[in-house]
Amino acid sequence: MAATEGKTKTFPRIKCVRAYISESKPEDQGADCHDVKDTHWINGFPTPIANPMSGYEQYASTRKSWGINALGTLVVEVEADDGTCGVGVTIGGVPGCYIVEKHLSRFVEGQDPRDVELMWDQMFRATLNYGRKGLPIQCISAIDLALWDLVGKLRNEPVYALLGGKTKQRLPVYSTTARPDIAKQLGFVGAKIPCAYGPADGDEGLKKNVEIFKKWRETVGPDFPLMLDCYMALNVPYTIKLAKALEPLGLKWIEEFLPPDNYDGYREVREALRGSTVLLTTAEHEYSRYGYQLLLNSKCVDILQPDISWLGGITEARRIVAMASAHDVLVVPHGSSIYSYHLQYAFRNCPLAEFINLSPKADKIVPYFGGLFPDEPLPADGYIDLPDRPGFGVTLRRDTLSRPFPRSEEESRTQALRNATYKSQEKPRMPF
Repeated sequence: MAATEGKTKTFPRIKCVRAYISESKPEDQGADCHDVKDTHWINGFPTPIANPMSGYEQYASTRKSWGINALGTLVVEVEADDGTCGVGVTIGGVPGCYIVEKHLSRFVEGQDPRDVELMWDQMFRATLNYGRKGLPIQCISAIDLALWDLVGKLRNEPVYALLGGKTKQRLPVYSTTARPDIAKQLGFVGAKIPCAYGPADGDEGLKKNVEIFKKWRETVGPDFPLMLDCYMALNVPYTIKLAKALEPLGLKWIEEFLPPDNYDGYREVREALRGSTVLLTTAEHEYSRYGYQLLLNSKCVDILQPDISWLGGITEARRIVAMASAHDVLVVPHGSSIYSYHLQYAFRNCPLAEFINLSPKADKIVPYFGGLFPDEPLPADGYIDLPDRPGFGVTLRRDTLSRPFPRSEEESRTQALRNATYKSQEKPRMPF
């Protein structure tokens, strides 16, 4: 058979990168699920939620008191030279906008949007001196998500198709909530509640934690899965005591019980609970494959829970999912809505989605990203189904956005030209 002649179609290059904050009302949290009213359940009202600052009386009452929502939403838009735009979101606010516009944009403008590996690697290496975790990686995440959204739109395919297609027909969902009874009524396949008290509350607090869990177990019945989110609030001895106390009550998993850098502590808990039916989960606040490699090699967790809009975006997440698969570890991403759903549909070891109920009283289903995406898909009857739309399949609402550090078209054009016209050396050489 004769080979087909001809070239592939010319692909648009990236014209501009723009970074925005959202100036929406407090009840519209955007990409920051903690940027809510003071009386919201996720702020610790009226029942407290244990957290890393619970040991300080001044900040123990609510999570917003110590600035959990200080940064706010960061929206990144990547525009191709044909006018098509991709969108990614994360937490980062004004500081994140500065990093995107003033530093990272130079590695993106002028590039072929399909070259996600090249851009990710350059952004990561260029921020090593002040990055590796936290805000710089969140900024990289938003750009990366915008790139995948853009490529999907240019190819007229959903992101899960770009990742290899669906591995499952439907994706079941559990709810993180203050009301597991309502979560059960709404059809979710399980519920996760926050741990109310930590080590600073002593034995009395431990007793209250057990009473709270027992109450919900009696309410939802013996067969409805219940999990516990500890949000980095505990220490090794407390975690072991709490997990053993809740195991007879059918605790399915205990989540993020230690600060994320306490890798030795996670190993200690694993050894102490070896043989327990309680699963150990963490990694919501872990970043890049290097952090996940430490968790996987130590064999200290059963489930990894990366936030796709924080850990490095889809480009890094697919590497982590592959690493986890080699260790027979499941991946159940934290929140991140559409950005995790597309990833989960594409990989077999991502069998369950999380939906954080962000209605103030956890009594109804509302969009995870607030009003950022009016057409954000929502779970129904225990599943999340994705629409057949290109990219991540959602439309950005613009009337609440502002751009703190706008750059001129000439600045973007200059950076784009530098990348688009760059030619590597012509003489071949041994690369290592």
